[in-house]
Parts: sequence; C-alpha cells; structure tokens
Amino acid sequence: MTLVEPLAVYALWLRDVKRFLRSPSRIIGSVAMPLLFLAFLGFGFSGAAIPGLPEDVKYLQYLVPGMVGFSMLFGASFAGLSILSDREVGFLKEILVAPISRTSIVLGRIAGGSTTALVQAVLILLLSIPLGFRLANPALLPVALLILVLIAVTFVGFGVALASQFSDSEGFGLIVQFVIFPLFFLSGAIYPIESLPNPVQVLAFANPLTYGIDGLRAVLIGTSAYPLGVDLGMLLVTSTVMVGAGTYLFERVDAV
Repeated sequence: MTLVEPLAVYALWLRDVKRFLRSPSRIIGSVAMPLLFLAFLGFGFSGAAIPGLPEDVKYLQYLVPGMVGFSMLFGASFAGLSILSDREVGFLKEILVAPISRTSIVLGRIAGGSTTALVQAVLILLLSIPLGFRLANPALLPVALLILVLIAVTFVGFGVALASQFSDSEGFGLIVQFVIFPLFFLSGAIYPIESLPNPVQVLAFANPLTYGIDGLRAVLIGTSAYPLGVDLGMLLVTSTVMVGAGTYLFERVDAV
C-alpha cells in the first residue's frame, strides 16, 4: 500500500464538498458573521481616525482582507468538527479500518476543508464589492488565491490536529472558539497591530493569520506592513508544520 492513495484523497475531498454545497444553511451561516463585521465596522468607523491606518486607504478597503481572512480561519478551523461528527455516526471507524493510509485520510480531509473555506472566502470577497470594495490590481488575484489556499491549509491542519485529541464535538467547539478569537484579534484584521502594546505585538508576530491577512492586503489593496515574500514564506512554513502536526496526531487516533 502506497503512502498516499490519490483516489482515497479525492473521495474524501468530494464527500466534504458535497456535504457543504448541499447545506444552504451552513453556507449562509459561514458568511453571515464576517459580513456583519464588514458592514457595521466598515461603515461605522469609516470617518474615524484609526492609528496606523495608511492615509490613502479607506477603512472599508482595509477591513475587507481582514474579514476574508477571518472567514478562512473560522471555516477552516471548524473543519475538525466534521471529523468528530464522523466519529459519532461511525464513518470515521469505517475509514480508519479501510486499507488506506492515515496520511491519505488526513490529506483528503484537509483538501475538503480547504476547498469549503475557499468558497466562503470568495463569497465574502464578492459580496464586499456592492459595499464599495475595489481591487487595486485584478491581475494579482491568482496570488490572492495562493495566499487563501495557504491560510486554509494551515488552519484546516490545525483543526484536524486538534480534533484528533477530542472524542466529543462539544469540548472541541469550546476549545476552538477559545483559540479562534484571540488569533483573529491578534492578526491585524480590524486594526493595525502597530497600535498594540509591544508585548502583544510579539504574540501577533507569532500568529500565522497575521501574515495571511497582510499578504491579502498587499495584493488586494496594494498596501502591507511586510514584504509579500515574507508573508508567503511564513504561510508556507506554517502550512507545512500544521499538515505535519495533523498527520502525526491523526496517526494515533484509535479506530475503535
């Protein structure tokens, strides 16, 4: 048996995508919160003087990449819930005892979770256009897609790694929410991290989402705090680490 079976990865990816597309309530729910943040914060603080905000960038423009990153974080991290749901209905046991490698299972779940997170992010980006958002350079959209993929893989890998340590969805849900919101507020999604106290900035620099949102701002609105190469390099490292961690911890999940 090979280490990775492409057909198994594809089957698990297809299952996750179909489950997502056949659940309109899940799609609506996944974009509702980022849109509410975007509408209320974007218009509510449109005339406010926000420290660290570039002078030539409107707050709505600044906020949209942050909300796209937030939707990726929220959707991707909760991909781990599907693993626990499969455990409860017995599907996880069936695939664990199947003649396929654990690595293939993890890659299939990461591929499926990343795809659904990408759909959510693209929806947020499209729905922000009627609100007044404008792309600085549409030719850089492929780079934005690459950044979104790296963000998704990073946090889906995180979700898989975390879910492998739980046996119930309630406990997982509480812990993942406790992790998500600090990551969100420390990412610079709604305000520049330069305005934070220095000790808090250190935590922000260790946050993978910080580089994801900064990279999105670089390609979507033409301004960023760090060079684009730094953002891409950090995301590449964190996505690789999280996939490795998810695979390592999932290998130890009991099939019974």
